[in-house]
Amino acid sequence: MDWSSRAGGHGGQGGGVVTLSSVLAVSAVALGMVLTPGPNMMYLVSRSITQGRRAGIVSLAGVALGFLIYLTATNLGLSVLFAAVPQLYLGIKLAGAAYLGWLAFQVLRPGGTSVFEARPLDPDPAGRLFLMGLFTNLLNPKAAVMYLSLIPQFVRPDAGHVMVQGFVLGGVQLAVSMAVNLAIVLAAGTIAVFLARRPAWLRAQRYLMGTVLGVMAVKLATDRVRPVPA
Repeated sequence: MDWSSRAGGHGGQGGGVVTLSSVLAVSAVALGMVLTPGPNMMYLVSRSITQGRRAGIVSLAGVALGFLIYLTATNLGLSVLFAAVPQLYLGIKLAGAAYLGWLAFQVLRPGGTSVFEARPLDPDPAGRLFLMGLFTNLLNPKAAVMYLSLIPQFVRPDAGHVMVQGFVLGGVQLAVSMAVNLAIVLAAGTIAVFLARRPAWLRAQRYLMGTVLGVMAVKLATDRVRPVPA
């Protein structure tokens, strides 16, 4: 598959199925999304700190499956369904906004804790960790917005093979997200120790993350973005 643009005559076809510019654009969007605090980051960090890196990696595998489900469903017509039944998309969007709002409240409320603050939790078996990672991602509004609204913007119908483009660009997003999240899982313990020695920084991180989550909840609940049919 040729990912680079090729010069051609006015009557010839354009570049390959997926252009390098589309790959780079999706990579940039995916990087920005994964670095924004959200449900996935909070869950992976908390599990990695309280139960170790292995638990974080198992949880990350569940998150990856959630992305694959979104990717497959979108390319098989979920965006068309949401476009045809906007009330369904609205319901999912509002549920995601409520979830983000609840996370923000848990962080900002009196007595709330930072995700980087170690606290006792009963260890969960690998199967439960995997399922929690899966459902955390399936309820993650950022994942829904990524696959239903953002990635389709970089698909070029004139190049043909629309479904192939969707899977390739979704695969790029998945690779970026997994790489960054794996780095977060591996570094979570080190970050936690660093912040534990600096209580003021830990409080600042907590308030910053809670505020970002609250803003995201309001933005998601009030935006007018609609799914773009593949």
